[in-house]
Amino acid sequence: MNRENLNENINIQAVPSFCLKDIQLAVLRLDALHPIVSGNKWFKLKYYLQQAQEENADTIASFGGPYSNHLVALAFAAKKYNLQSVGYVRSNEDEPITPTLQEAKQYGMHLKFLGRNNFQFLKTELLENNVTSNTYFVDEGGYGTLGAKGAATILSNEKTNSYSYIICAVGTGTMMAGLINAAKPHQHVIGIPVLKNEATIRNEITQIIPNKETPFTLLHHFHLGGYAKTNQAQFDFMNLLWATEKIPTDIVYTSKLFMAVKSLLANDYFSPTAKILMIHSGGLQGNRSLPAGTLLF
Repeated sequence: MNRENLNENINIQAVPSFCLKDIQLAVLRLDALHPIVSGNKWFKLKYYLQQAQEENADTIASFGGPYSNHLVALAFAAKKYNLQSVGYVRSNEDEPITPTLQEAKQYGMHLKFLGRNNFQFLKTELLENNVTSNTYFVDEGGYGTLGAKGAATILSNEKTNSYSYIICAVGTGTMMAGLINAAKPHQHVIGIPVLKNEATIRNEITQIIPNKETPFTLLHHFHLGGYAKTNQAQFDFMNLLWATEKIPTDIVYTSKLFMAVKSLLANDYFSPTAKILMIHSGGLQGNRSLPAGTLLF
């Protein structure tokens, strides 16, 4: 993994099977930048890693679930930065270890299991009461102003300037906050939340953008029942997208994004001459929870 700006290598891929009328639609293939620190992960992590080094930390720690793209990416990046890594996991120590967590361990991450019921409480305790001077903590999913600052550089490639809509999946909201910060005046950012968190996510995004008045849109009816909820129609959609466009998606984030955009196009949500850029945020770890053969890729 090179530490230099990766934006020059980002591919913008047209999606012909989605195109209707004069609408132009393309996807920013962040997923193709790196096989492990996939998609938006490097952008969200880079300033945390830099600050950890500046503060002379020898360990970087963060939080995630048993199929966390974030923890795997952090484990790999920490190793490259000569930092130890600790992952606090939303599961129990007596549960079978997932392939995702096994991969994080292979990159040197030490795993600590916080359980499921008290995870948020214990996470808050660790973040607010960290007195270990040599450990640098990063919130779940890279949430925070430094994560948003890094995510803003996703749009630093001039090829993204011509689009009128930037649309992305939303988990913690960190990437969307960065996109809002970086969007040009003629660009409107739309988020597709993958959790049933209508009551909190707008505020969580607003907290980490400098201009609190910047308009953005959240469309809450495409989460398929909530975080990591799946169904056969979703699997069929993912397989068809792979067959027609050779774009891999995951069950948690990007498939819901693509399904949402397909629905919005069919229902004339966008103007007939819109130019839409979808952000493929990468990370396929969630797919490892599926039975073998469910997906074609």
